[in-house]
Amino acid sequence: MRKVVITGLGVVSAIGNNAAEFWTSLSDGRTGIGQIAKTDVTGLRFQNAGEVKGFDASAHFDEKALLWLDPFAQFGIVAAREAIADSGIEFSDDLKEMSGVITGSCLGGKTTEDEQFRQLYGEKRQRYPPTIIPRAMANAVASHVSMEFGLSGPTFTTSTACSSANHAIGQAFWLIRQGALDAAVAGGSEAPLCFGNLKAWEAMRVVSPDTCRPFSKDRSGMVLGEGAAMFVLETAESAIARGAKIYAEIAGFGMSADAHHLTMPLSTGAAKAMRSALADGDIAPESIGYINAHGTATQANDAMESTAIRQVFGERTPGIYVSSTKSMHGHTLGAAGAIEAAATVLGMKNGTLPPNANFNEHDPECDLNIIANAAVDAKVEAAISNSFAFGGLNAVLAFRQFSN
Repeated sequence: MRKVVITGLGVVSAIGNNAAEFWTSLSDGRTGIGQIAKTDVTGLRFQNAGEVKGFDASAHFDEKALLWLDPFAQFGIVAAREAIADSGIEFSDDLKEMSGVITGSCLGGKTTEDEQFRQLYGEKRQRYPPTIIPRAMANAVASHVSMEFGLSGPTFTTSTACSSANHAIGQAFWLIRQGALDAAVAGGSEAPLCFGNLKAWEAMRVVSPDTCRPFSKDRSGMVLGEGAAMFVLETAESAIARGAKIYAEIAGFGMSADAHHLTMPLSTGAAKAMRSALADGDIAPESIGYINAHGTATQANDAMESTAIRQVFGERTPGIYVSSTKSMHGHTLGAAGAIEAAATVLGMKNGTLPPNANFNEHDPECDLNIIANAAVDAKVEAAISNSFAFGGLNAVLAFRQFSN
């Protein structure tokens, strides 16, 4: 069983289009939630989201390449390129054979689909370019990154709603740990801010009319976001041998299913995934100093997650810092676990834990040690990042400070 470490990361988000910008915004508690600009939201019950700003696709891709790329793929590929450059890894022919790309996405090329259906049903258009299916497929990021860097190991995409990216990173971690891969590019991407999808979320009645206030008593619902985060994962042995910068060790991964309800989460399922991640990493509960919570700011999720955390950590719960960074970058659905994993490992690396923005009032049902509105300086030995999805599918990553 080999140790697996993170040696590179890349981010595209509502609070920064690279990892440095992302971290600056996080540590400053700066929210990226605001008026949606990329589509007309007139008449919608909500009009705010965590929208990626200032992203110029033509700065990253030529005109021919863009014919094949939905925005979700653009975000994912740019984040992967940053992660690989950040890592400094060089893919020799042998390493290419033993490297894969594992990504998560809930929706895939939803913007492409939405526009196609608008043209088909609204304009009665009958002819379309042959690139639509490749643009819309959820595995587009994994395939493009694999081709761009010549990585021919196991490459695939997981789609488990809001747990997609955590499932992807966890699978990549396990494949390296067990020896099926020597390195992987892993993460998630999403671009859900198109009119048809926004109307679908409007029907759910779970989106806030203004902003995202996780765990605050006056929370009024989730806020959608878009973006991507990608990581380079490799064995600790190879990272040390080439003198690579190491952000953190991925120590454990846990999964579970509530087997309960499509949209109402269950604390026992969430708790099971957290316990499984700790057990998988041989991490004592008292080692956990920070939890990056799923924290959607819905009434049901935040109370459930608070209960689950108390079930796992018991009397130690008040001593564990907790925040939901969705309060700043929004709920990025299939990319959520990746963006939040980036927040977690950057917080661990820098000794500064990101805040839970927009927090106004303590809720007795969410009796946790919330990092309210401002980051805290704290060096933690280990941390977990939670993702809990519609359908009752839970995935939790456990990280540890790396030591030889």
